[in-house]
Amino acid sequence: MAKVKIELPAAFPFSTTIPVRIGDVNYGGHVGNDAIVSVLHESRMQYLASLGCTELAFFGVGLIMADLAVSYKGEAFYGDALTAEVTAAELGSVGFELLYRISTQRNGQTVLIAEAKTGMVCFDYNSRKIVRLPETFNKKING
Repeated sequence: MAKVKIELPAAFPFSTTIPVRIGDVNYGGHVGNDAIVSVLHESRMQYLASLGCTELAFFGVGLIMADLAVSYKGEAFYGDALTAEVTAAELGSVGFELLYRISTQRNGQTVLIAEAKTGMVCFDYNSRKIVRLPETFNKKING
């Protein structure tokens, strides 16, 4: 089986800290894959809030996730404070990618937990149709 390969930038314009909760830990004693997806969702919401929007109020349209890829790199445990870094990339006519790097500090070292990307598509929830990417978003992230 081919491994998922995600190309990440050297620097991310946004980061946040998300603590690992006891409910995030699975029977293997580490953070489960479902919890990592929840961390991605929370970090996405915080990233969008930093831009002044949400998934449902994205510069006049909505957003819907078209796809998700996660490459697990290490284990996270209860008590870890996860650093979630997020950036937008690959802007197209109706959507873009969000790239994520999840890590933690342990014993004075940065431990990479996961790399991920989500394909986000602009969506009108009233008409249930895909719509164009707002130019406001492009201007906001590219200055």
